[in-house]
Amino acid sequence: MLRSIIITPDQEQSEQLQDLLAEIGNVGVVRTVDKYPTAIDLVRTLRAHAPQVIFLGVDSVEKAMETISGIEQSAPGLQIIAIARICEPQALLELMRVGVREFVAMPFRRNDLHEALSRVTDNLEKRPLPSLSSDLLFSFLPSKPGVGTSTVALNTTVAASKVPDSRALLIDFDLNSGMLRFMLKLDNEYCITDAAENSFKMDDNLWPQLVTSIGQMDVLHSGKLNPHYRVEASQVRHLLDFARRLYKVVCVDLSGNMEKYSIEIMQESKYVFLVCTPEIASLHLARERFNFLKNIDLGDRVRILLNRDQKRAAIEPQQIEDLLGIPVLLSLPNDYQAVSRALTSGKHVDSATDLGKQFTKLANILFERNVPQQVVKSRKFVEYFNLFPGMFHADTKKSTVK
Repeated sequence: MLRSIIITPDQEQSEQLQDLLAEIGNVGVVRTVDKYPTAIDLVRTLRAHAPQVIFLGVDSVEKAMETISGIEQSAPGLQIIAIARICEPQALLELMRVGVREFVAMPFRRNDLHEALSRVTDNLEKRPLPSLSSDLLFSFLPSKPGVGTSTVALNTTVAASKVPDSRALLIDFDLNSGMLRFMLKLDNEYCITDAAENSFKMDDNLWPQLVTSIGQMDVLHSGKLNPHYRVEASQVRHLLDFARRLYKVVCVDLSGNMEKYSIEIMQESKYVFLVCTPEIASLHLARERFNFLKNIDLGDRVRILLNRDQKRAAIEPQQIEDLLGIPVLLSLPNDYQAVSRALTSGKHVDSATDLGKQFTKLANILFERNVPQQVVKSRKFVEYFNLFPGMFHADTKKSTVK
C-alpha cells in the first residue's frame, strides 16, 4: 500500500480525495496538511511519515511551487500528484516545467485517479525512493545491574548530539528500573509506554509531547515502575521506524533482562554496546550475555565497553579480552566525582574531564570516526580465573539458548 500525504488548504478538496482513496483501497493517507508548510515543517513532516506520494493542491500556484521545490530538496524522487478545482493550461505548463507529470481536477473521478496512481507506482518500482531512515541505532546493554549503563548511554548520546547536524534521541527501555528520568530530573508525565501505545498513529504533532528536549538531544524516559506492562514487537518496530526518520542517532538504554522487545531492538541496532566493569561477577555475566547474543546471530554487533576502569585494576584489559573472546572497544575511567556532580545537577558529565573525553571518543565511534583498530586474540585466558574453579569455563562454544 502506498503511503501518501495530502497538502491543500481546501478542506472540501481534501475530504473528497480521502473518500475516493478509501474506495480505491491501495493508498493510505498518513497525514493531511491544511496549509502550505514552511520549509522546516515540510522536512519534519516528510521524515516523520515517509510518504511515497504527495497530493498537492495547486490552486495557489506560487505556494505550490515553493512546496515542490522543498520536496525536491528534502526527498528527491518523491512522487507528486497535483490536485485542483479547475484545470488551467498555464498552471499545468508551470507544473510540467518543474517535473510534475500527474494532475487530477475536481470532481475527482475514480478512473482518472486510478490511472495516475498506476503511473506513480510504476515510477516508484523503476526508481525506488532513497531511505530517509538513519541506520545509527545503538543499544546499551548491562552485563548486570549497577554497572553504569544508563550513565554511559546518556553521556554518549549527549556527545553525539553535539556533532553538527546530528540531532539525537535517547530512549529508556528499562521498564523495571529506568534511571534517566531521575538522572536528568525530568518532569514530563508522558513516557515510553505512552509512545508504545500510540506507535501505530504516531505523528509529528504527538511526538513533541512525549519527549523532553535538552539541547540537540531528545529524551523519552521509562516512566514509573510498571513491571506488568508488556511492549509488543510490532509497537517497537513502528516506534523505532518513526524515530529513525526524525533523528540522526538513536540510543536505547536496555534493562539487561533480555525481554522480547529488547531482542527486537538489538536486532535493529547497528551495534550492541555491552557494558561491564572489571569485577568478576560483571565479567562472568558479560560473557554469558555475549554467548547468548552469538547464539541468536547478534555476536558480530557486540562491542565491549569497560566502565569504571582503574589504572591499577586487579584484572588487566588483555585478560578481560581473553576471557570474553572479544576486544574491549573502549575503557571508561572511574570518575565518581564527575558522575556525582552530574547527578546532582541533573546534567551530563563535564566533557572537559577525562571521562567526558572518552564519551566524546565513543560518540565519534558511533559515526565511525577514529574507530579503534582491534583484532580478536586467538589465545584464551584461563590462568587468572583458575583461582575461581567452576565459575568460568574455557569452552564458550557449548552454550545453548533454552
